[in-house]
Formats: sequence, C-alpha cells, structure tokens
Amino acid sequence: MKYTKNAFPVIAIVLAVAILFPACRKINDATELGSGLIPPIDNINTFETFLDIESDNLLYNDTNKVYYADLHALGYISGDTEFGTTKGESYFNISYSNYLINPFYNKDSVIAIDSVVLSLGYDSYYGDTSSVQTVRVYELAQTSGFNDTTLYKYNQADFLTTGSELGSKSFQVKNLNDTILHIRKRDTTKLVNVLRIPLVNTLGTRFMNYDTTFSANGGFRSDSILKTLFRGLAIKADNSGNALTYISPSDNSNTRLTIYFQVKKNGIIDTTSVDFQHSSGGQANIIRRTPGGGWNNYLTNTGTNDDLLYIPGTPGSYGLLRIPALDTFRNVVVHRAEIIANPIRTAGDDMFPHQQALFLDRVSATGDSLLTFDADMLLSNNFTNYTYEINTFGGLIKSDSTYRFNISRYVQSMVTNRTANYKMRLYTPVRTFVFSPGYNAINQIYVTDQPGYGRVVLAGGSYINPAKRLRMRLVYSKL
Repeated sequence: MKYTKNAFPVIAIVLAVAILFPACRKINDATELGSGLIPPIDNINTFETFLDIESDNLLYNDTNKVYYADLHALGYISGDTEFGTTKGESYFNISYSNYLINPFYNKDSVIAIDSVVLSLGYDSYYGDTSSVQTVRVYELAQTSGFNDTTLYKYNQADFLTTGSELGSKSFQVKNLNDTILHIRKRDTTKLVNVLRIPLVNTLGTRFMNYDTTFSANGGFRSDSILKTLFRGLAIKADNSGNALTYISPSDNSNTRLTIYFQVKKNGIIDTTSVDFQHSSGGQANIIRRTPGGGWNNYLTNTGTNDDLLYIPGTPGSYGLLRIPALDTFRNVVVHRAEIIANPIRTAGDDMFPHQQALFLDRVSATGDSLLTFDADMLLSNNFTNYTYEINTFGGLIKSDSTYRFNISRYVQSMVTNRTANYKMRLYTPVRTFVFSPGYNAINQIYVTDQPGYGRVVLAGGSYINPAKRLRMRLVYSKL
C-alpha cells in the first residue's frame, strides 16, 4: 500500500502532549489500531465537542462515464417504496476476431443456420432475486449516433434502434449462477453465470452474407465496415421484476453473439459456430431513476436543513452539508475532526441494502467545481475489488453501522490559516479523481463498480434524535 506522510502544520507549542498528536499521521478511534494516539479527553487539556451540520437533498448531475470494463446494470426495480423505480439498459457493439477470414467459408457452402444466441456474462445482482425479469434485444440503428470513440454518461439519452425485436428472455436472477449443460453435436459445455438469449435466425443469415471484400458488404474485411452493417446491440428491460442484474460486456469468455450453422465441406456436412464479441470502446449503460416515496418528498421540499438525507447509488442525488460553527473556531490544535453519518432504518432495507461506501468532497464557493480532501487521504493502489480503501479519511461503512470521514487536516488548516469553510457533498459516484500530494499526481479511485447499487437514508442535520443526527465530532486542545 502506498500512502502520503505529510505532517500537520506546526502552529504552536504550548502543551507537551500537543506536540505529539497533531504531527501524527494515524489518529484513530479507541476501537482501532493506534488508539493511544488520541489524548484522553479530560476537559482541562483536551476537549470533545459536537458541531451541528446543516443538510439538504439535491439531485446529482452525474458526470461519470461508462468505461469498456465496467459492469452494466440491467433490469427494473419496481418495489422500492422509499426511493421509487430504477431501470437499467445496456448497449454495446460487437466485433470479429479474425478479419480477412470468412467464418462461413462461403455462403454457398452453408446449408442452414441452426440458431443464434446472445450470451451475457453475469456478475452480481441488486434487489429481489426471485422476481422474474424480462429483457429484449434490438439492433442499434445506423442513425443512432452510437460509436466506439465516445464515453457515454449514465444519463445518456436512449439510442435509436431499428427493426423488430431480435429476441427476448425471462429469467430469475437467482438461477443465473446455476450450472447449465449446453449440449451440441460432439460437444457438451458446462455454462455458469451466463444469461443466454435466443435470437432470430435471420440475423445469422445476414452475417452469413457478409464477405471479406473491400466493399459495402465486406463485414469480415474490417471492423469499420462491420460497424456500418451492424452498429451494435441494445438490451432493454421490461417494466417488470424487482432487481438489477449486473452483466459484463467485456467478459469475452461469457459475453458473445454466437451463430450456430451447418456447412458442407469436402462433401461432408459439419455443425460449427462463430463468435462475435464486444471490442474495446462502444458501450453505454443508461440508468433511469424515477424518484418516489420519501426520496421524492425530500427532493421537492423547500426546507434548508433536512432531517433526513436520501443517498442512492449513482445516478441519483447527494447531501449538501454545511458546518457554520467552524467559522468561529480558532486557536486550537485539532486532534480529530470527523463527520459521523448514521443510517436510519426504512422500508425495503432488507431487499435493497446500503451501499458499502460513501464519498465526501467539497463544493467551491461558486458551486461550479469540486475539491477533494487531498491531505487527509491515504490511498491504496489495489483496485481489484473496486472499492476505495481510505484508512484515515473513511467512507466505508463501519461495524457500528456508521459512515465516518476524518477531515482533521482540513479543519486544522481552516483554523490555522483561515481557509474557506466550504460546503461539502456526500454521495456515491462510481469513480472519482483525487489529488495525491505525496506523488503529485491525480489518482482515479472507484467507490463502487456497481452503478445503481445501494441506497441509504441518513439522519440529517435536524433529525429528531440528537444522538443520531448528522454531526461533526471534534477533539481538540486549546492554545
């Protein structure tokens, strides 16, 4: 793990105990490693107080874009009475791996198209796994504007399709990780974590008629010509079911368009197949949320300090936080300044669990740019599980079911250098970018790899129970 070792600014030396603790990088709670680094709170030398936080619910104009290796949320959530409905649709192109070689040998040798199947690699789910989902496959229109050079946002407008439905499949998410025996002549394959959707044979006939010539029909000549003949696939969900299924278009082992056909070679009839897979670039995952229940009520109210914050996994909304009392805090050594957020139990939590991580950044005075808490972060370069691991900053849900954010350096700088008291944004992006001072570089970190996953209701700044209220815990010594 790589991390920065910047010390707190040296501001004064009054108490001997205050020399050690502000300069220490690892300041932790009593339940964590390094608990002895926070001085005991004796109300003589060291004090503890809680500062009120004002909070508002605001819609988030998500700027996250869908990358080639990202998971796609596919499906429909209809039964979340607290947050409303969510719908996810997937779009991606396909490519051929051996251009200049005709996989059908020549169209005159093909006796029949046996079947055409779209296989989608299944990764995970969110919601009710027993609900029945139905997805339908369409062809992207050449006039849709869909291309392989643009990174599309999750709020991208729907892409135009052409022709009638190519195929459909109804399924229960809980069955997708069952092993399926796929038996064909001289070949038995065990498939797991795959959603297989049968498509119309006429699609196979179209591909069979492509050739390797440098012409308008030369689909097997180059990728660019193939895209002019077949722009890509649109997988859409019916407004039924109660879950999101996460598929991986870039999983070339499980995601593919397969055409099974019979061909006559040297007088012998053989059954074979050809695969087309998603190539790098040319993908989109459109996620539509329709706020309902409490979430919609709090988004449309006119209050300035909400008692509840509704934070769905991106795309969705965010909590805007303000800590007015920090404007008057001066002449102290900050040992710990952390924001504590408590989830509140709501209907549907068992089926729609909380996201594992939230993210906190700052909003500029003009409201048109965001700033991360750079100096507080201890970043991990291990992104294999696509969650950010920030040991000192926080964000991962803790064992006491709270989300906590250590902004000690930021508060100390504000107290010492009279820097601005920014508003803050609490939300769950798929990924974000932070500046790492120790490496003088911009790092991209993932907060989640599952768009649309998770939703949590937090006690806001005016929540009825002060012990659960969104607040800042401040441990400090006076100068």
